[in-house]
Amino acid sequence: MTSPSALPATLELGYSFCPNDTFIFHALHAGLVQGPLPVREVLEDVQTLNEWAVQGRLPMTKISYRAYFGVMDQYVALRSGGALGRGVGPLIVTRGDVDDLNGRVVASPGALTTAELLLRMVFPQVRVVRMRYDEVMPAVHRGEYQGQEIDAGLIIHESRFTFHEYGLTKRLDLGAWWEQDTGLPLPLGAILVRRDLPPHTQQELNTAVRTSLEYAYAHPEAAHAYIRQHALEMSDAVMQAHIDLYVNDFSLDVGDEGERAVRELHRRAVMMGAAPASERPLFVTL
Repeated sequence: MTSPSALPATLELGYSFCPNDTFIFHALHAGLVQGPLPVREVLEDVQTLNEWAVQGRLPMTKISYRAYFGVMDQYVALRSGGALGRGVGPLIVTRGDVDDLNGRVVASPGALTTAELLLRMVFPQVRVVRMRYDEVMPAVHRGEYQGQEIDAGLIIHESRFTFHEYGLTKRLDLGAWWEQDTGLPLPLGAILVRRDLPPHTQQELNTAVRTSLEYAYAHPEAAHAYIRQHALEMSDAVMQAHIDLYVNDFSLDVGDEGERAVRELHRRAVMMGAAPASERPLFVTL
């Protein structure tokens, strides 16, 4: 076991530009609530954060659960701040009627996303072309990406609210498939901290994230300008719908049901050969 690392003067905290993350972390970033040490935001798209976690680049970071399963030796998930729930799953969209996607080319937002893991559970013979998540819908609309024909797209985040604007059709809701198949909510993303941080610091960071979210609920207008700044070109209505969908009771604490869901996703990923088995605790012990 590695010895606890010395605490830095400022903790780098990685999270995405998405409204659910900026809503949750605004108070902590702005110093409106206190953690064990000051934090500095590092905003990036989720696939970049996934790749950085593989490198062990940040001491605290948002990550897809699919990516977490590959870095459990370095990181442990907080119980607060994650994205997990019902009705939150990625969608497969097409330009028209497409039946079996096995052997077809699907635009994917990243190899380490939970979305692509679910896609391969349903269509194990699918072929993928990877791109940043906001490039997926335009690629499906055009039917190509950098000269490669595209048959369908795997969309995440706010895209589930806007795919109709591209004339696309929902082929399958992978979250609904997961819920029907398992009876469990769908784990999408978690907040990780390095395992070599002292246990009391891990616990204090969990408390800080939960307190930041509680502040956001109590003062919903406080974070509006910060969320708006990073919300790309989405409308206020889409921005709020994004928060309402992806921030929920599981974001305050993953709970027993959430833990069961994460364990089941990990079990299936191991069976597919998409993740290593691990005896490490999934979440920070409080």
